[in-house]
Amino acid sequence: MLAALSGTPAVAQQDGGDSVKLPTLVIEGDQVGGVADPAPPEGYVPSEATAGSKTATPIEEIPQSVSVIGREEMDDRGAQKVDEALRYTPGVFAQPFGVDTDTDWAYIRGFDVTQTGMFLDGLQQYSYAFAGIITDPFLLEGIEVLRGPASVLYGGASAGGLVNKRSKRANGQRIRYLEAGITDSPNGYVGFDIGDQVSDDGPWSYRVVGKVKGGDTQVEYADNFRGVIAPSLLFEPDDDTRLELFATYQYDEQRHTNNGFLPYKGTVERASYGYIPRDLYYAEPASDDFEAQQASIGYDLERQLNDTLTLRSTSRWFHVERREEFAYPYDTDTSDDVLGRTNFAHDTTADLLQTDNQAIFDVETGPLSHELVTGVSYEQYRIDQWQASGSAPDLDPINPTYGNSGLTLADPYTDESITLDRLGLYAQDQVKVGDGWIVTLNGRYDRTWIDRNDRTAGDADYRDQDGAFSGRAGLAYGFDNGVTPYVSAARFFEPQIGTDGNGDPVGPQTGDQYEAGVKYQPTFMQALLTASVFELTRRNTLQTVFQGGSTTYSTVGEIRSRGVELEAKANVTDNLKLTAALSRYDLEIVDDIDQSIVGNQPRLVPETLASVWLDYTVDTGTFKGLGFGAAFATRGCPMPTTPTP
Repeated sequence: MLAALSGTPAVAQQDGGDSVKLPTLVIEGDQVGGVADPAPPEGYVPSEATAGSKTATPIEEIPQSVSVIGREEMDDRGAQKVDEALRYTPGVFAQPFGVDTDTDWAYIRGFDVTQTGMFLDGLQQYSYAFAGIITDPFLLEGIEVLRGPASVLYGGASAGGLVNKRSKRANGQRIRYLEAGITDSPNGYVGFDIGDQVSDDGPWSYRVVGKVKGGDTQVEYADNFRGVIAPSLLFEPDDDTRLELFATYQYDEQRHTNNGFLPYKGTVERASYGYIPRDLYYAEPASDDFEAQQASIGYDLERQLNDTLTLRSTSRWFHVERREEFAYPYDTDTSDDVLGRTNFAHDTTADLLQTDNQAIFDVETGPLSHELVTGVSYEQYRIDQWQASGSAPDLDPINPTYGNSGLTLADPYTDESITLDRLGLYAQDQVKVGDGWIVTLNGRYDRTWIDRNDRTAGDADYRDQDGAFSGRAGLAYGFDNGVTPYVSAARFFEPQIGTDGNGDPVGPQTGDQYEAGVKYQPTFMQALLTASVFELTRRNTLQTVFQGGSTTYSTVGEIRSRGVELEAKANVTDNLKLTAALSRYDLEIVDDIDQSIVGNQPRLVPETLASVWLDYTVDTGTFKGLGFGAAFATRGCPMPTTPTP
């Protein structure tokens, strides 16, 4: 076993406070894995990813833009949330509402991927309404970001792209790792990572990753607690068989931070009282309640039958329970001196069952070399929820007085159970021709069934089934000097839950993307430079319509995103690493139920994103192992008053 000892300090940077650096001790070995386990990045520079192809594939051979944030990069930044780790990734607008402790928010190429673009180990973490799944980054080996649609690979997924998180799993190596950190809030955590073989030269190995965190935050009264544990087992009886068994459990309890959900006046624009303090707690301490539990269990089985054929099956069940009640700002413009508030509560339970089964062929037909992936996947998502709102007293943002009086809740306006079933058949052929040509062809057909049981007085039950085809074609050429230009075209879909004003199902989102770019791996240094241009159009965008005091939905909506993205990742020297990104967009509302805003830019999403991150580690002398980081980031945002669907 090859072992390495590291004395790099662990850094905690959560909840906006200053951090204290504590020493960490790491003992780790070579990474081992199957066809879907890419090689980890060397420093900051990745070589492989799975998000764009379902198998571990060299990044230059994937005909779309892909970024990888490895474990070392996450540690250097002290990222305590997944969306925090995405801040320096091109095309990604992360944490648009600030630090939201119960959700990982991200927009890719202008489109929200928070609910349908989050994946864990190649399986979608689909969520709806308030049944969000959040993954603590301490459990991860790294994060892959695929920019642009991916329904051809994974079924219905966000138009903007996806974020694929890769878990720490048992790998047959001896691991002893302990990390701790604390902020000035104070809010602290302790994480551990332990793994080994069950017996010498035996087929079984184990790994247990866990973390406990809690304390105050930068917002008054908004304390939080989290406990998470993720055990896994690996069974390798021979060189051709690999079975992974894994599970997770996470418990969260907290009061709400301000999350950036504050009115325009008092934040962007000065109010009569000035500006809302950053540490303002806007709920009621005695009634504010957030409690969440999530658990998962699954397996990943891989069997190489011969030099040509490998079979792989992976399945996972996720269970989520979330319960909340809190008062939050609701600006009615009735007064400039107080914050109007409303009271809100929900109780939500969701289950997500998934299985993905593949046959992977490595064959040659004359001068052509094929990696052919065929598969069938099935997913069932079921959510049971109610939501209710009511009144809450106004709050003085400068001298708040809390009393828990005047809080009401009306009868639930949402009380339902919804089941979404999805069955998909897909194929991908990556063909290498001659010395440098790479052709990628994808096709997928999905069938979806949606069944809603409405328990409110409206009794708006419905059933719907639909089918959709997704496709992708890509062409690339790899030159000997490390330059790989490529072009691709893709068609996508994403199922949507809901009915329109006539009570008819709203149907799926659809759209297409055209992309061209170049990926460059210099032969004289360890680096990856990428550039891409694209045009992405999303149709049948679901929109909320208010008519006669009630809310309905419409799919009269189309948004076009055009842009250019640049990224550089480099290990400049053994102790100096760099990542830089630039994104420039032209976002436009092409069609909308409100024709007066056609031609406008959607709100929230910036036109320009730019960032640079540098990390330097002293590698000799008394201060060997001491690291320093420096960063620059900017966002060029549209005017907050720009209308949006």
